[in-house]
Amino acid sequence: MQPQRQDQAKKTHAAVTGGGSALSRYQDVVIGRSGFGSTLYFEFCTWLTFLPGALGLWLRKLFWPRLFASCGTGVVFGSNVTLRHPHRIRLGNRVVLSEGVVLDARNAQRLDVITVGDDVMLANYVLISCKSGNIDIGDSVGIGAHSIIQSTYDCPVSIGADAIIGPRCYIVGGGSYRTDRTDVPIRQQGIIADGGCVLESNVWLGAAVNVLGGVTMKNGSVAAAGAVVTRDVAQDTICAGVPAKPLRKRTDPG
Repeated sequence: MQPQRQDQAKKTHAAVTGGGSALSRYQDVVIGRSGFGSTLYFEFCTWLTFLPGALGLWLRKLFWPRLFASCGTGVVFGSNVTLRHPHRIRLGNRVVLSEGVVLDARNAQRLDVITVGDDVMLANYVLISCKSGNIDIGDSVGIGAHSIIQSTYDCPVSIGADAIIGPRCYIVGGGSYRTDRTDVPIRQQGIIADGGCVLESNVWLGAAVNVLGGVTMKNGSVAAAGAVVTRDVAQDTICAGVPAKPLRKRTDPG
């Protein structure tokens, strides 16, 4: 299993620098499709990402929905949004992608790689990235500016409805390398299969919280600003610290 994960780790670099024409490499890494029509349409839509103001918003709303596996009504696309393999992304109704958002759905093993529910707000410069993983975001979720959500090597990330993700948070599934061997560089030892990361419904992360792979935060749990969550958090529990430890139940008096 470990050699397969290492092969996956090399895939992007090999695709960018390997054989074939520059166009075929671009189609493989960026667009995810090789057809001339798909490439031409993607290029046209990419040009639209740089248009500021109301004209840019209107043109992106008109042309961008066709890029995705599905796109609901009332979706707003800010400027300078970056898309990778958009045909593997599903957007619900009234989703807002603010300025500088990145949606990277590179996983050739799945059709639905990034799924975003209704009424989701992605603030400026949010990065949602998959490398052979998948990410599912429920309805009415708010994700703060400069936050990163990453899924790698079959370690999914799931965020339930009504979650509040503060700015500069980091949520990851499969983010830890093996380190047991000293005769092999760490980057060659493969990623630990941690089962991914789950934030259930109504979870609140304060600013700059890290939630690591293998962790489940139960319904209604809270992580205070700056916490590093390395273990499961029980329902309606407030945790804090590095590593995070439970402080109290939300239902406790005082």
